[in-house]
Amino acid sequence: MSVFPLGRRRQRLHDASPPALVLEDDWSRPSVRWGLGTAHTVLLVLLVIIGLGPILWLAKSAITPTQDTLATPLALFPHGFAWSNLTDAWNTIDIGLYMWNTIVLAFGSLIAQIVVATTGAYALSALRPKFGGVIMALLLTTLFVPPVVLLVPLYVEIVHPPLIDHSFVNNYFAIWLPEAASAFNVVLMKRFFDNLPREIFEAARIDGCGSFRLFFSIVLPMSRPILGVVSIFAVLASWKDYLWPLLVLGNTNLQPLSVRLYAIEDFTPLGYFLAAMLITCIVPIIGFLVFQRGFLRGTGLSGALKG
Repeated sequence: MSVFPLGRRRQRLHDASPPALVLEDDWSRPSVRWGLGTAHTVLLVLLVIIGLGPILWLAKSAITPTQDTLATPLALFPHGFAWSNLTDAWNTIDIGLYMWNTIVLAFGSLIAQIVVATTGAYALSALRPKFGGVIMALLLTTLFVPPVVLLVPLYVEIVHPPLIDHSFVNNYFAIWLPEAASAFNVVLMKRFFDNLPREIFEAARIDGCGSFRLFFSIVLPMSRPILGVVSIFAVLASWKDYLWPLLVLGNTNLQPLSVRLYAIEDFTPLGYFLAAMLITCIVPIIGFLVFQRGFLRGTGLSGALKG
């Protein structure tokens, strides 16, 4: 058997590969190799400083005495640590209550967005209603509307809901219901559902699987990557939301951390305030580190099956 066809095939694959920015012959030159390596190292250090610098400074300042932070903000513990800032911030500012409010708001927003996004995307992608294209176009149109333009009409609907003679002001549903109507999540979920293999849907329908069973038994288990992405987006958006909770949650016992931290800034010692901010940042950071693999896999919106 001749080996020439295999060699020609490899040559064609090599020729079809995209051109590299730096040729292999150039990589062999020490000046190019050391120059690019130095550039990569400098760029990495700059990205680390820009990305992690504020978080590391916040962590350092949260356990530094207030006077040291004011006098020498960049010094590294000139007069020791102040671990009591964390406990004092937790007890004095009542971080536990506001963190619980934030967790409740984030969890409720997560459930509401997942329910609306999955059912809406399933209806548009799998059931394919008659006017599905028009509905999809309207959803895409809403993405171009600035959110600040909707504040006034949305607030009016929350104060005087249609068909319901009950105001949602100072109620968590004032947060959950608007966040559930996220066109971005529906579009993102539909994009993933469109890539699922249709052969499985057809085989399930042939076996007598109805729409509800198809959704719960086949579509949802195959959609775990995109569900993780939408979950992270929903939790982070709710965790850092400030303006809308400030408008609809006037009761301080219901407000999240994002609202209360700004309200207590003027009459709270700097050390306590920075410690409270650090506690607020720890939860989403830990959440991302724990679920980063599923998040990074899901953002590719690749196929749901392997092999």
